[in-house]
Amino acid sequence: MIIDVIVAELRRRLGGRFSAQELSELYARGSTWCLQLAMQTAPDDAWAWDSAIVVDAAFARYLREAADYAGGRLIVAEG
Repeated sequence: MIIDVIVAELRRRLGGRFSAQELSELYARGSTWCLQLAMQTAPDDAWAWDSAIVVDAAFARYLREAADYAGGRLIVAEG
């Protein structure tokens, strides 16, 4: 549930088509906003505020939707 909320926010922030690079740049800028969402979504579940659990899982799940992602390999554009 918390991961779903963060994935929905990632979708809103990155829009439709995005690259793995764009997602990694968003991740590098920080995840404070993710933890705030987790605290709002599950205020009584402190385990859900652990970025190693929810933030990383949400970004990993959303990475699968990147335009240049192919099962763990990066698709390199030709030409």
